[in-house]
Amino acid sequence: MSESVDGYDIAAPDPAGMVASLSSLGYSLEAAIADLVDNSVSAKARNIDVEFTWAGRDSWIAVVDDGEGMTEAELVTAMTVAARGPATPRTSADLGRFGVGLKSASFSQARQLTVATASASGWHTRTWDLDVVEKFGEWRLMHGADDETISLLDQLRSKADRGTIVLWRRLNGYHAANVTDDDTPTQKQFYDEATRTESHLGMVFARFLSGARRRRLRVSGTAVQPWDPFLTNHPSVQRLPVEELPLGTSSVRVEAFVLPSVHRLGQGEYDDAAGPRGWLDQQGFYVYRRDRLILAGDWLGQRGMRREEKYNLARIAVDIPADADVEWGVDVRKSSVVPPVGLRQHLNRIARQARTRAAEVLRHRGQVAARTHGDPLLYAWNVRRVDGHVTCRINRSHPLIQAALRSGGTSTDDIRAVIRLLEETVPVTALRVMHETDTSDDPEPFGGAGQADSDATEVAERIYGALVSDGRSPAAARARLRTMPPFDQLQGFWSG
Repeated sequence: MSESVDGYDIAAPDPAGMVASLSSLGYSLEAAIADLVDNSVSAKARNIDVEFTWAGRDSWIAVVDDGEGMTEAELVTAMTVAARGPATPRTSADLGRFGVGLKSASFSQARQLTVATASASGWHTRTWDLDVVEKFGEWRLMHGADDETISLLDQLRSKADRGTIVLWRRLNGYHAANVTDDDTPTQKQFYDEATRTESHLGMVFARFLSGARRRRLRVSGTAVQPWDPFLTNHPSVQRLPVEELPLGTSSVRVEAFVLPSVHRLGQGEYDDAAGPRGWLDQQGFYVYRRDRLILAGDWLGQRGMRREEKYNLARIAVDIPADADVEWGVDVRKSSVVPPVGLRQHLNRIARQARTRAAEVLRHRGQVAARTHGDPLLYAWNVRRVDGHVTCRINRSHPLIQAALRSGGTSTDDIRAVIRLLEETVPVTALRVMHETDTSDDPEPFGGAGQADSDATEVAERIYGALVSDGRSPAAARARLRTMPPFDQLQGFWSG
């Protein structure tokens, strides 16, 4: 739709196309709900309830708070797409920026968005029905709502005289004609999403769920528990020095943490510390804006830094000022950031320090687990790094191994015990933390490709003898050896 004016055209976006664009921003359900909770926090709500109600294709989700509410004019502004630009002055409690969060988050999840709100002037209700917008090609913000929606709003607000209710109906993925009330698999999926939402909100709003400013946040009646990615109260956490990095007229606060290894955590602590996405995906930077988590577990595109298990214990808190959104490239969904060029070198340095410390903690734990030193009677494997190469050897001082090597014969039970011991104690942890992914340090059997040394030849002769004893001809035994690792990469009597 366009209008010609002297010297230029008014090229207003088509409402249906705009709705499609806002609906396709890539929100997950939990991220979309977090955007609604942002508004409740900004409205100084003390109690926030997220309700998931299964009713087949009529299932619905609502966010209900006891915040300051809005006047009718404020409600219309809040329901208008991009009514406030990113440069609009906001209060220190406002977690928004673009003025599209409520709408884009809601349109990504539902075809009908209804908001009912009350301040001192009583309750007011407005509804976006995307079918209506697309049918008429106009931004028709409906007064009130249909009877069924009004009935739900009455239930949700109960006797409250202020606050805000955001109600999603005709949910994407659930409003299909083939979804029925007794569709058990779809119902399970619906409530699984509620569980994921609970975990996500506990991570994103952890700082609001504890301390003096504590809010009560519930999902379907269950209190959301704050998740602390840094285990700040654990005595074994290593805290690197806090740095205040200058950015314009303000500064960015950065604090790196190295979490304790698993042997210093109880099983429950370890499972909880893994976070909603698991250890590997939770390592890295955690970027906060006004105490709201924007990005969780990411290396921010730092050169040469990727997720690796040996860095699982490294987590870094970054607090950015609210007026630095532009410099940090905070997106509409509040789910990604791009660090300012001037800070990248400092962030890289801090990240490398944290990663090095984290790898050292795991390496030490791996060495203890594999016992590269210490009592030789306890561990079946020795793992070492020698001349830049990782070596893995069976501990010949172990009593069970010595019994198997003792002259005069060994019982079959002893051999079985040795094999079982080796199977159950493969030093995976030590190998993982000692292996440097950017170097060629993989163990090379018998020194690598080339002429077999005496040790390799002795082992090959034993295997050759066993094959012949088992009925193979000498030629067939040598042919079989030539296909066996590592002899397929070595030259010896079997090669001809």
